[in-house]
Amino acid sequence: MAEPSQSLRPQVTEESPSAPPAGGVTRRALLGTAGATGLALGAAGAGVGYAAAPAQATPLSSVGSDQAMFHGKHQPGITEGLQARGHLVAFDLAAGAGRKEAAALLRRWSTTAERLMAGEAMTQDDTDVARDAGPSSLTITFGFGNSFFARTGLEKQRPSALDPLPDFSSDHLDRSRSDGDLWVQIGADDALVAFHALRAIQKDAGSAAKVRWQMNGFNRTPGATAHPMTARNLMGQLDGTRNPKPTESDFDQRIFVPSSGEPTWMANGSYAVVRRIRMLLDDWEKLSLAAQEDVIGRRKSNGAPLSGGTETTAMDLEKTRSDGDYVVPINAHARITRPDQNGGAAILRRPFSYHDGIDADGTPDAGLLFVCWQADPLRGFVPVQRKLDRGDALSQYIRHEASGLFAVPGGAADGEYVGQRLLEG
Repeated sequence: MAEPSQSLRPQVTEESPSAPPAGGVTRRALLGTAGATGLALGAAGAGVGYAAAPAQATPLSSVGSDQAMFHGKHQPGITEGLQARGHLVAFDLAAGAGRKEAAALLRRWSTTAERLMAGEAMTQDDTDVARDAGPSSLTITFGFGNSFFARTGLEKQRPSALDPLPDFSSDHLDRSRSDGDLWVQIGADDALVAFHALRAIQKDAGSAAKVRWQMNGFNRTPGATAHPMTARNLMGQLDGTRNPKPTESDFDQRIFVPSSGEPTWMANGSYAVVRRIRMLLDDWEKLSLAAQEDVIGRRKSNGAPLSGGTETTAMDLEKTRSDGDYVVPINAHARITRPDQNGGAAILRRPFSYHDGIDADGTPDAGLLFVCWQADPLRGFVPVQRKLDRGDALSQYIRHEASGLFAVPGGAADGEYVGQRLLEG
Protein backbone atom coordinates (compact mmCIF):
# COMPACT_ATOMS: atom_id res chain seq x y z
CA MET A 1 0.00 0.00 0.00
CA ALA A 2 1.79 3.10 -1.22
CA GLU A 3 1.85 6.29 0.81
CA PRO A 4 -1.54 8.08 1.01
CA SER A 5 -2.55 10.68 -1.53
CA GLN A 6 -3.74 14.27 -1.29
CA SER A 7 -7.46 14.73 -1.90
CA LEU A 8 -8.39 17.41 -4.43
CA ARG A 9 -11.91 18.80 -4.58
CA PRO A 10 -13.53 18.96 -8.01
CA GLN A 11 -14.33 22.18 -9.81
CA VAL A 12 -18.03 22.94 -9.75
CA THR A 13 -19.75 23.75 -13.00
CA GLU A 14 -23.21 25.25 -13.13
CA GLU A 15 -25.90 22.94 -14.44
CA SER A 16 -27.65 23.80 -17.68
CA PRO A 17 -31.40 23.27 -17.53
CA SER A 18 -32.89 20.64 -19.79
CA ALA A 19 -36.13 21.00 -21.70
CA PRO A 20 -39.19 19.75 -19.80
CA PRO A 21 -40.86 16.63 -21.14
CA ALA A 22 -44.36 16.88 -22.51
CA GLY A 23 -46.91 17.17 -19.75
CA GLY A 24 -44.48 17.66 -16.90
CA VAL A 25 -41.37 19.25 -15.48
CA THR A 26 -37.80 18.02 -15.54
CA ARG A 27 -36.14 16.42 -12.59
CA ARG A 28 -33.79 19.40 -12.49
CA ALA A 29 -36.73 21.76 -12.11
CA LEU A 30 -37.61 19.88 -8.94
CA LEU A 31 -34.15 20.20 -7.41
CA GLY A 32 -34.90 23.52 -5.77
CA THR A 33 -37.91 22.04 -4.02
CA ALA A 34 -35.94 19.02 -2.87
CA GLY A 35 -33.13 21.13 -1.51
CA ALA A 36 -35.45 23.43 0.35
CA THR A 37 -37.27 20.50 1.93
CA GLY A 38 -34.03 19.19 3.35
CA LEU A 39 -33.18 22.63 4.75
CA ALA A 40 -36.60 23.00 6.30
CA LEU A 41 -36.39 19.65 8.06
CA GLY A 42 -32.93 20.43 9.36
CA ALA A 43 -34.00 23.79 10.74
CA ALA A 44 -37.25 22.65 12.33
CA GLY A 45 -35.84 19.69 14.23
CA ALA A 46 -36.57 15.99 14.49
CA GLY A 47 -40.01 16.35 16.04
CA VAL A 48 -41.55 17.87 12.92
CA GLY A 49 -41.25 14.83 10.64
CA TYR A 50 -41.87 15.26 6.92
CA ALA A 51 -42.96 18.67 5.72
CA ALA A 52 -43.96 20.21 2.42
CA ALA A 53 -41.49 22.64 0.89
CA PRO A 54 -42.27 26.28 1.63
CA ALA A 55 -43.36 28.52 -1.22
CA GLN A 56 -40.08 30.46 -1.05
CA ALA A 57 -38.04 27.32 -1.88
CA THR A 58 -34.35 27.97 -2.49
CA PRO A 59 -32.24 26.14 -5.10
CA LEU A 60 -30.33 23.02 -4.21
CA SER A 61 -26.81 23.98 -3.22
CA SER A 62 -23.60 22.68 -1.69
CA VAL A 63 -22.75 18.99 -2.08
CA GLY A 64 -25.70 18.05 -4.26
CA SER A 65 -25.06 20.67 -6.92
CA ASP A 66 -21.42 19.79 -7.57
CA GLN A 67 -21.04 18.37 -11.07
CA ALA A 68 -18.19 16.69 -12.91
CA MET A 69 -18.01 16.71 -16.71
CA PHE A 70 -18.34 13.48 -18.72
CA HIS A 71 -16.70 14.74 -21.92
CA GLY A 72 -13.11 15.96 -21.80
CA LYS A 73 -9.47 15.20 -22.44
CA HIS A 74 -9.41 12.63 -19.64
CA GLN A 75 -12.15 10.45 -18.22
CA PRO A 76 -13.76 11.69 -15.00
CA GLY A 77 -12.95 10.03 -11.69
CA ILE A 78 -9.17 10.41 -11.89
CA THR A 79 -8.22 13.93 -10.82
CA GLU A 80 -11.48 14.84 -9.03
CA GLY A 81 -11.49 14.82 -5.24
CA LEU A 82 -12.24 11.84 -3.05
CA GLN A 83 -15.97 11.11 -3.03
CA ALA A 84 -18.06 10.05 -0.06
CA ARG A 85 -19.31 6.85 -1.69
CA GLY A 86 -17.85 4.55 -4.31
CA HIS A 87 -18.55 1.31 -6.15
CA LEU A 88 -15.97 -0.69 -8.08
CA VAL A 89 -17.35 -3.35 -10.40
CA ALA A 90 -15.79 -5.67 -13.00
CA PHE A 91 -17.65 -7.41 -15.81
CA ASP A 92 -16.82 -10.33 -18.08
CA LEU A 93 -18.25 -10.39 -21.58
CA ALA A 94 -20.90 -13.06 -22.03
CA ALA A 95 -20.13 -16.21 -24.00
CA GLY A 96 -20.31 -15.39 -27.69
CA ALA A 97 -20.08 -11.62 -27.15
CA GLY A 98 -17.27 -9.95 -29.04
CA ARG A 99 -16.17 -6.62 -30.46
CA LYS A 100 -19.59 -5.65 -31.84
CA GLU A 101 -21.38 -6.34 -28.56
CA ALA A 102 -18.64 -4.59 -26.57
CA ALA A 103 -18.95 -1.47 -28.74
CA ALA A 104 -22.72 -1.38 -28.27
CA LEU A 105 -22.28 -1.81 -24.51
CA LEU A 106 -19.73 1.02 -24.21
CA ARG A 107 -22.06 3.22 -26.25
CA ARG A 108 -24.94 2.48 -23.85
CA TRP A 109 -22.75 2.98 -20.80
CA SER A 110 -21.40 6.30 -22.09
CA THR A 111 -24.90 7.62 -22.79
CA THR A 112 -26.02 6.64 -19.29
CA ALA A 113 -22.91 8.09 -17.64
CA GLU A 114 -23.31 11.43 -19.41
CA ARG A 115 -26.95 11.75 -18.34
CA LEU A 116 -26.48 10.67 -14.74
CA MET A 117 -23.40 12.84 -14.21
CA ALA A 118 -25.50 15.80 -15.35
CA GLY A 119 -28.16 14.96 -12.76
CA GLU A 120 -30.62 13.72 -15.35
CA ALA A 121 -32.69 10.54 -15.31
CA MET A 122 -32.04 7.58 -17.58
CA THR A 123 -33.80 7.73 -20.94
CA GLN A 124 -36.01 4.78 -19.96
CA ASP A 125 -36.71 2.53 -16.99
CA ASP A 126 -35.19 4.93 -14.46
CA THR A 127 -35.54 3.57 -10.92
CA ASP A 128 -36.07 7.06 -9.38
CA VAL A 129 -33.54 6.27 -6.63
CA ALA A 130 -31.77 9.60 -7.25
CA ARG A 131 -34.85 11.62 -8.22
CA ASP A 132 -34.51 14.18 -5.42
CA ALA A 133 -30.75 14.68 -5.67
CA GLY A 134 -28.45 16.76 -7.80
CA PRO A 135 -25.36 15.34 -9.55
CA SER A 136 -23.49 15.15 -6.23
CA SER A 137 -20.07 15.03 -7.99
CA LEU A 138 -20.97 11.72 -9.65
CA THR A 139 -18.21 10.27 -11.83
CA ILE A 140 -18.31 7.07 -13.87
CA THR A 141 -15.03 5.73 -15.29
CA PHE A 142 -14.50 2.82 -17.69
CA GLY A 143 -11.48 0.57 -18.29
CA PHE A 144 -10.39 -2.58 -20.13
CA GLY A 145 -8.69 -5.59 -18.58
CA ASN A 146 -6.02 -7.75 -20.20
CA SER A 147 -8.55 -10.47 -21.10
CA PHE A 148 -10.81 -8.02 -22.97
CA PHE A 149 -8.56 -7.91 -26.00
CA ALA A 150 -8.57 -11.65 -26.72
CA ARG A 151 -12.33 -11.75 -26.22
CA THR A 152 -12.84 -9.05 -28.86
CA GLY A 153 -10.15 -10.04 -31.35
CA LEU A 154 -8.14 -6.92 -30.56
CA GLU A 155 -4.94 -8.58 -29.30
CA LYS A 156 -2.77 -6.39 -31.51
CA GLN A 157 -4.18 -3.32 -29.77
CA ARG A 158 -3.44 -4.57 -26.25
CA PRO A 159 -0.89 -2.27 -24.56
CA SER A 160 2.30 -3.84 -23.23
CA ALA A 161 1.70 -1.84 -20.05
CA LEU A 162 -1.31 -4.08 -19.45
CA ASP A 163 0.84 -7.18 -18.93
CA PRO A 164 -0.16 -8.98 -15.69
CA LEU A 165 1.29 -7.59 -12.50
CA PRO A 166 4.03 -9.68 -10.87
CA ASP A 167 3.38 -11.62 -7.68
CA PHE A 168 4.11 -9.84 -4.40
CA SER A 169 4.86 -11.36 -1.01
CA SER A 170 1.86 -9.63 0.61
CA ASP A 171 -0.56 -11.12 -1.93
CA HIS A 172 -3.29 -13.46 -0.72
CA LEU A 173 -5.38 -12.98 -3.84
CA ASP A 174 -8.87 -14.28 -4.44
CA ARG A 175 -8.85 -14.73 -8.22
CA SER A 176 -12.65 -14.65 -8.39
CA ARG A 177 -12.52 -11.07 -7.10
CA SER A 178 -9.61 -10.01 -9.32
CA ASP A 179 -9.16 -8.83 -12.92
CA GLY A 180 -12.06 -8.86 -15.42
CA ASP A 181 -12.74 -7.93 -19.04
CA LEU A 182 -14.25 -4.53 -18.18
CA TRP A 183 -13.97 -2.32 -15.11
CA VAL A 184 -16.23 0.50 -13.93
CA GLN A 185 -15.48 2.96 -11.13
CA ILE A 186 -18.43 4.91 -9.72
CA GLY A 187 -18.07 7.69 -7.16
CA ALA A 188 -20.42 10.33 -5.75
CA ASP A 189 -20.90 12.45 -2.66
CA ASP A 190 -24.33 10.91 -2.05
CA ALA A 191 -24.85 7.19 -1.46
CA LEU A 192 -28.17 7.03 -3.32
CA VAL A 193 -26.74 8.81 -6.35
CA ALA A 194 -23.85 6.33 -6.43
CA PHE A 195 -26.15 3.32 -6.05
CA HIS A 196 -28.46 4.66 -8.75
CA ALA A 197 -25.52 4.80 -11.14
CA LEU A 198 -24.36 1.30 -10.17
CA ARG A 199 -27.81 -0.13 -10.84
CA ALA A 200 -28.07 1.70 -14.15
CA ILE A 201 -24.68 0.39 -15.32
CA GLN A 202 -25.60 -3.15 -14.30
CA LYS A 203 -28.93 -2.99 -16.15
CA ASP A 204 -27.25 -1.53 -19.24
CA ALA A 205 -24.94 -4.54 -19.38
CA GLY A 206 -27.96 -6.67 -20.32
CA SER A 207 -26.99 -9.92 -22.00
CA ALA A 208 -23.63 -8.59 -23.22
CA ALA A 209 -21.73 -8.89 -19.94
CA LYS A 210 -22.13 -10.27 -16.44
CA VAL A 211 -20.75 -9.01 -13.14
CA ARG A 212 -17.50 -10.71 -12.15
CA TRP A 213 -17.05 -8.89 -8.82
CA GLN A 214 -18.26 -5.75 -7.11
CA MET A 215 -16.96 -3.79 -4.08
CA ASN A 216 -18.39 -0.88 -2.11
CA GLY A 217 -16.37 1.90 -0.48
CA PHE A 218 -16.64 5.23 1.29
CA ASN A 219 -14.71 8.30 2.35
CA ARG A 220 -15.38 11.20 4.67
CA THR A 221 -18.28 13.35 3.46
CA PRO A 222 -17.23 16.75 2.10
CA GLY A 223 -17.96 19.40 4.71
CA ALA A 224 -17.66 17.03 7.67
CA THR A 225 -14.55 18.88 8.90
CA ALA A 226 -14.29 22.54 9.85
CA HIS A 227 -11.95 23.16 6.91
CA PRO A 228 -10.69 21.12 3.93
CA MET A 229 -8.06 18.63 5.00
CA THR A 230 -6.41 15.38 4.01
CA ALA A 231 -8.68 12.36 4.48
CA ARG A 232 -8.12 9.66 7.08
CA ASN A 233 -8.19 5.91 6.50
CA LEU A 234 -9.51 3.21 8.82
CA MET A 235 -6.20 3.07 10.67
CA GLY A 236 -6.79 6.68 11.68
CA GLN A 237 -3.86 7.97 9.62
CA LEU A 238 -4.05 11.00 7.38
CA ASP A 239 -4.27 9.43 3.96
CA GLY A 240 -3.07 11.73 1.23
CA THR A 241 -0.04 13.79 2.00
CA ARG A 242 2.35 13.17 -0.89
CA ASN A 243 -0.01 12.65 -3.81
CA PRO A 244 1.13 14.28 -7.08
CA LYS A 245 -0.85 17.43 -7.76
CA PRO A 246 -2.18 18.65 -11.13
CA THR A 247 -0.36 21.93 -10.54
CA GLU A 248 3.03 20.17 -10.70
CA SER A 249 4.84 20.50 -14.02
CA ASP A 250 5.36 16.74 -14.47
CA PHE A 251 1.91 15.63 -13.29
CA ASP A 252 0.56 14.72 -16.74
CA GLN A 253 3.79 12.95 -17.63
CA ARG A 254 3.53 10.73 -14.56
CA ILE A 255 -0.21 10.05 -14.63
CA PHE A 256 -1.42 10.15 -18.25
CA VAL A 257 -0.36 8.47 -21.48
CA PRO A 258 0.92 11.23 -23.79
CA SER A 259 -1.00 12.21 -26.92
CA SER A 260 1.84 10.70 -28.96
CA GLY A 261 1.91 7.53 -26.89
CA GLU A 262 1.30 3.93 -27.93
CA PRO A 263 -1.13 2.51 -28.62
CA THR A 264 -2.78 5.58 -30.10
CA TRP A 265 -6.21 4.75 -28.68
CA MET A 266 -4.75 5.19 -25.16
CA ALA A 267 -3.76 8.83 -25.79
CA ASN A 268 -4.57 10.93 -22.67
CA GLY A 269 -5.62 7.78 -20.83
CA SER A 270 -4.17 6.20 -17.71
CA TYR A 271 -3.68 2.81 -16.08
CA ALA A 272 -5.57 1.92 -12.91
CA VAL A 273 -4.20 -0.59 -10.41
CA VAL A 274 -7.02 -1.79 -8.16
CA ARG A 275 -6.26 -3.69 -4.94
CA ARG A 276 -8.52 -4.77 -2.09
CA ILE A 277 -6.25 -4.34 0.91
CA ARG A 278 -7.53 -5.72 4.17
CA MET A 279 -6.35 -3.90 7.28
CA LEU A 280 -5.69 -6.16 10.27
CA LEU A 281 -7.23 -3.62 12.60
CA ASP A 282 -7.26 -5.76 15.74
CA ASP A 283 -3.47 -6.09 15.54
CA TRP A 284 -2.95 -2.46 14.52
CA GLU A 285 -5.05 -1.06 17.35
CA LYS A 286 -3.00 -2.97 19.93
CA LEU A 287 0.02 -0.83 19.07
CA SER A 288 0.78 2.27 21.10
CA LEU A 289 0.46 5.63 19.40
CA ALA A 290 4.25 5.93 19.21
CA ALA A 291 4.54 2.47 17.61
CA GLN A 292 1.88 3.32 15.04
CA GLU A 293 3.70 6.51 14.15
CA ASP A 294 6.98 4.62 13.75
CA VAL A 295 5.29 2.19 11.35
CA ILE A 296 4.06 5.03 9.14
CA GLY A 297 6.81 7.61 9.76
CA ARG A 298 4.32 10.43 10.41
CA ARG A 299 2.40 11.92 13.30
CA LYS A 300 -1.10 10.50 13.56
CA SER A 301 -2.56 13.79 14.72
CA ASN A 302 -1.54 16.01 11.81
CA GLY A 303 0.44 13.92 9.31
CA ALA A 304 3.71 15.75 9.96
CA PRO A 305 6.89 13.69 9.40
CA LEU A 306 8.53 12.39 12.56
CA SER A 307 11.54 14.49 11.63
CA GLY A 308 9.50 17.61 12.43
CA GLY A 309 7.45 20.39 10.85
CA THR A 310 3.93 20.26 9.42
CA GLU A 311 2.15 17.81 7.12
CA THR A 312 3.75 19.31 4.03
CA THR A 313 7.28 19.67 5.46
CA ALA A 314 9.87 17.64 3.55
CA MET A 315 10.86 14.52 5.45
CA ASP A 316 14.44 14.57 6.77
CA LEU A 317 15.58 10.99 6.23
CA GLU A 318 19.00 11.55 7.79
CA LYS A 319 17.85 13.02 11.12
CA THR A 320 18.80 10.80 14.09
CA ARG A 321 17.76 10.41 17.70
CA SER A 322 20.09 10.68 20.66
CA ASP A 323 20.68 6.92 20.48
CA GLY A 324 21.80 7.22 16.86
CA ASP A 325 18.71 5.61 15.31
CA TYR A 326 16.90 7.39 12.53
CA VAL A 327 13.97 9.56 13.67
CA VAL A 328 12.03 8.18 10.69
CA PRO A 329 12.67 4.40 11.02
CA ILE A 330 14.42 2.71 8.13
CA ASN A 331 11.37 0.54 7.43
CA ALA A 332 8.74 3.27 7.90
CA HIS A 333 6.05 3.18 5.22
CA ALA A 334 6.42 6.86 4.35
CA ARG A 335 10.19 6.54 3.90
CA ILE A 336 9.97 3.49 1.62
CA THR A 337 7.27 4.93 -0.66
CA ARG A 338 8.95 8.27 -1.33
CA PRO A 339 9.52 8.81 -5.07
CA ASP A 340 13.16 9.73 -4.45
CA GLN A 341 13.59 6.29 -2.85
CA ASN A 342 12.06 4.55 -5.88
CA GLY A 343 13.74 6.04 -8.91
CA GLY A 344 11.15 8.79 -9.15
CA ALA A 345 8.19 6.37 -9.37
CA ALA A 346 4.97 8.17 -8.55
CA ILE A 347 1.31 7.16 -8.47
CA LEU A 348 -1.90 9.11 -7.99
CA ARG A 349 -3.78 7.34 -5.21
CA ARG A 350 -7.56 7.75 -5.15
CA PRO A 351 -8.88 5.10 -2.76
CA PHE A 352 -12.06 4.28 -0.88
CA SER A 353 -12.25 2.67 2.55
CA TYR A 354 -14.47 -0.39 2.92
CA HIS A 355 -16.15 -2.36 5.70
CA ASP A 356 -17.85 -5.63 4.73
CA GLY A 357 -19.00 -6.77 8.15
CA ILE A 358 -17.59 -8.82 11.02
CA ASP A 359 -16.17 -12.32 10.57
CA ALA A 360 -17.34 -15.20 12.76
CA ASP A 361 -14.33 -14.75 15.03
CA GLY A 362 -15.15 -11.06 15.56
CA THR A 363 -12.52 -9.75 13.16
CA PRO A 364 -13.62 -6.76 11.07
CA ASP A 365 -13.47 -7.31 7.32
CA ALA A 366 -12.34 -3.75 6.60
CA GLY A 367 -9.60 -1.87 4.85
CA LEU A 368 -8.86 0.02 1.66
CA LEU A 369 -10.11 -0.27 -1.91
CA PHE A 370 -6.82 0.96 -3.27
CA VAL A 371 -7.02 2.62 -6.69
CA CYS A 372 -3.92 4.26 -8.14
CA TRP A 373 -3.31 5.92 -11.48
CA GLN A 374 -0.14 6.17 -13.56
CA ALA A 375 1.02 6.53 -17.15
CA ASP A 376 2.76 3.14 -16.92
CA PRO A 377 2.27 0.68 -14.03
CA LEU A 378 5.70 -0.84 -14.65
CA ARG A 379 7.21 2.56 -13.77
CA GLY A 380 4.59 3.50 -11.17
CA PHE A 381 2.94 0.91 -8.93
CA VAL A 382 5.27 -2.05 -9.57
CA PRO A 383 8.61 -0.57 -8.37
CA VAL A 384 6.95 0.94 -5.30
CA GLN A 385 5.23 -2.32 -4.35
CA ARG A 386 8.44 -4.29 -4.90
CA LYS A 387 10.22 -1.93 -2.54
CA LEU A 388 7.48 -2.39 0.05
CA ASP A 389 7.84 -6.15 -0.30
CA ARG A 390 11.43 -5.91 0.89
CA GLY A 391 10.74 -4.55 4.36
CA ASP A 392 7.77 -2.22 4.87
CA ALA A 393 6.81 -2.03 8.55
CA LEU A 394 3.15 -1.73 7.55
CA SER A 395 3.09 -5.06 5.70
CA GLN A 396 2.37 -7.13 8.81
CA TYR A 397 -0.82 -5.14 9.39
CA ILE A 398 -2.33 -5.42 5.89
CA ARG A 399 -3.16 -8.17 3.39
CA HIS A 400 -3.72 -7.76 -0.37
CA GLU A 401 -6.80 -9.90 -1.11
CA ALA A 402 -7.77 -8.93 -4.68
CA SER A 403 -6.07 -7.23 -7.60
CA GLY A 404 -6.71 -5.85 -11.05
CA LEU A 405 -5.01 -3.77 -13.72
CA PHE A 406 -7.05 -1.84 -16.28
CA ALA A 407 -6.33 0.36 -19.29
CA VAL A 408 -8.52 3.47 -18.98
CA PRO A 409 -8.65 5.33 -22.31
CA GLY A 410 -8.79 9.08 -22.61
CA GLY A 411 -12.04 10.98 -22.28
CA ALA A 412 -14.73 10.83 -24.93
CA ALA A 413 -15.15 13.89 -27.15
CA ASP A 414 -18.63 15.26 -27.81
CA GLY A 415 -20.50 12.70 -29.88
CA GLU A 416 -18.12 9.87 -28.93
CA TYR A 417 -18.42 7.01 -26.48
CA VAL A 418 -15.60 5.84 -24.24
CA GLY A 419 -13.32 3.39 -26.05
CA GLN A 420 -14.63 4.26 -29.50
CA ARG A 421 -11.14 4.83 -30.88
CA LEU A 422 -10.23 1.27 -29.85
CA LEU A 423 -13.42 -0.50 -30.85
CA GLU A 424 -13.95 1.30 -34.17
CA GLY A 425 -10.32 2.09 -35.05
